[in-house]
Amino acid sequence: MERSFLIRQPSVLIFIGLLALFTIGATILSEGFGLGLISTSFIKTLGKTLCLCLIALAMDLVWGYCGILSLGHFAFFGLGGYMIGMWLMYARTEQIVINSLANAPLPPTSGEIRDAIGSQIFGVVGGSEIPTIWTFAHSFPIQLTLVVLVPGLLALVFGWLAFRSRVTGVYLSILTQAMTLALALYLFQNDSGLRGNNGLSGLQNIPGASNVSQDTISIWFLWASALALGLGYLFAAWLVSGKFGSVIRAIRDDETRVRYLGYSVEAYKLVVFVITAVIAAIAGALYYPQAGIINPAEIAPIASIYLAVWVAIGGRGRLYGAIIGAAFVSLISSWFTSGQVPDVPLGFYTVKWVDWWLVLLGFGFVLVTLYAPKGLGGLFDRLVRRQDA
Repeated sequence: MERSFLIRQPSVLIFIGLLALFTIGATILSEGFGLGLISTSFIKTLGKTLCLCLIALAMDLVWGYCGILSLGHFAFFGLGGYMIGMWLMYARTEQIVINSLANAPLPPTSGEIRDAIGSQIFGVVGGSEIPTIWTFAHSFPIQLTLVVLVPGLLALVFGWLAFRSRVTGVYLSILTQAMTLALALYLFQNDSGLRGNNGLSGLQNIPGASNVSQDTISIWFLWASALALGLGYLFAAWLVSGKFGSVIRAIRDDETRVRYLGYSVEAYKLVVFVITAVIAAIAGALYYPQAGIINPAEIAPIASIYLAVWVAIGGRGRLYGAIIGAAFVSLISSWFTSGQVPDVPLGFYTVKWVDWWLVLLGFGFVLVTLYAPKGLGGLFDRLVRRQDA
């Protein structure tokens, strides 16, 4: 009798159990629901870190398992944030406008309300008309659907064009980076319909929850982020444990042989590319309401390069390795860039970690590549094997 998936993959249950304990512990220690030992700002940092772990999981699927070094997955992450951000900003502005016009001598018409919303949102870029791409911004279900649909369609079209042309290796990486750069440059324009360099702001204010404190909202998003990461890990582990996982690993190792065996290599690549794009978009839709703002700089190609570094440090080809790498780098980065680390005076020069953090990250990446090519996850595997011996 065939054993169930979870029995064959005990690491999945271990990860979900640890994630649940982490979430419960953070909740108990938080200001919103617990003892107040963890600040609301740090709860948001933890929630955002879980979202970054989710996109790292997607990156590990597409790169670590399928061998596609995508330098454009943060574009899908950002698009997910923009889709949900449009609803958050529109609905919040609508509430403000309705409240401000409540005492008017005559009740405002729907057209007047819409004009006022347009002026409030787009006045910063010298406009007042609501662009066509905001047609469904008033509808939460539709914008939630677009979180998945827009990045998924972009990945489908781009992947189909690239894979059918059999673009591989560094050339494919350059193409994904070019796609990301083109999208970022477009969004920087004021006439893109998404407020150009100003981006979307005030996303931490949840419509309909004006009486709920940020202490509580931060916990809600922590729970949502943990749930998304847990489900994402479960799905990814199931995906790579069967025949599909064996085929994509074979494509990573020897694409030509897999093609000769009769498999549609391009179809498998496209499926993985689209699935991981959707996972990245969901992570972005949860991340930016916790960050409170999104702008085109978030989609810059350098962000996707950082993502590849996280996965490499954690250990690609290991789902938990990608999560370890993303969590480690994210939390260490928050610590170094928060100003809490004291500067190091050298007499002739003072090392300020806020400025030198990226240099330290690059140096760490080189050390991992040279001395621990399997990443932090590989070191963890070695430790477990020693204990079992």
